[in-house]
Amino acid sequence: MNPSGAAAEVLIVGQGVAGTLLAWECERAGIPFMLAAGAEGAPAMVSRVAAGIINPVTGRRLVKSWRIDTALPVARAAYTALEAAWGVKVWREMRVRRIFQDERERRIGAEKTARGELAPYVVAAESDGLWIEAAARVDLPVLLAAAQEHWTRTGRWRSDTVNILTEAKHYDLVVDCRGLAGALDPVWSTVPWEFSKGETLELAVANLPADVIRNSGHWLLPVAQGAAWCGATHTPGVVEATPTKDARTTLEGSAAQLLEGQRYVVTGHTAGVRVNLPDRHPVAGRHPTVACLGLLNGLGAKGALLAPILARQWINHLTEGVPFDPAVDVARFVTTHRESA
Repeated sequence: MNPSGAAAEVLIVGQGVAGTLLAWECERAGIPFMLAAGAEGAPAMVSRVAAGIINPVTGRRLVKSWRIDTALPVARAAYTALEAAWGVKVWREMRVRRIFQDERERRIGAEKTARGELAPYVVAAESDGLWIEAAARVDLPVLLAAAQEHWTRTGRWRSDTVNILTEAKHYDLVVDCRGLAGALDPVWSTVPWEFSKGETLELAVANLPADVIRNSGHWLLPVAQGAAWCGATHTPGVVEATPTKDARTTLEGSAAQLLEGQRYVVTGHTAGVRVNLPDRHPVAGRHPTVACLGLLNGLGAKGALLAPILARQWINHLTEGVPFDPAVDVARFVTTHRESA
């Protein structure tokens, strides 16, 4: 019996995109659950400020996003189902105009498209860049607000401060989806976390195509009529989320370049801390020694893409006993931790 007095099997801690999608899948599967905001009663800050971009081809070497062919259809289905259930708009189909930064990128783009390595997302490269199809943007602030409203109304949402070891006495399973707060908790010391601070500018700018993300080192994302975001920076090893003057200067330069001289006004400046793993894969599964503790974390900059498929893995595990994918299972770090210890 959980502290609210209502029967529940699962407590999900952390109402960022990972916790929200896991709660949604629990609801659809008929698994009794509660969703707690997380550390100090606050929703996960990085999800609140994240752009929610889903980009099938990323990086300086122009590679397909990990598991994109499987994860993209699952993500599209999950978010559109949420839209229908809650009456909100969170999923927007987009294209990415990837502008080559230098001759090296131009050569890689030409070679990979000629070999068909980026199909079906990229068909051909042009002299200055390429078009990436089947991209999307998930409006995470709208999604998280709608989720909180829905589960508050149905009595499934808690805003109190949560200690996962204490909560484990009241639930069959506590799944930690707290992002940075979870990674800093000593209970997950077997996981070799990595951190990266990202900063984004909010801009007032007119006449942008609503369905095109511009990308050249940084990205420019239209978020509403007359409004766009530009980001995101990457500062490894930082775990505090305070915006900086240096990042603002860098992003203003990128915005000017991506807008090709078009006027804009900076209306906001946000920062968040991404949680990653050394192999650049997320992590999910049960604690190596405390079976009633679970984990869903390390989604990095691809939370909007990966949260739905990882939530589905948790549901398959809970309802049918399906093992976690070895590529994401928290157990992959246990042997390494023991050897280093």
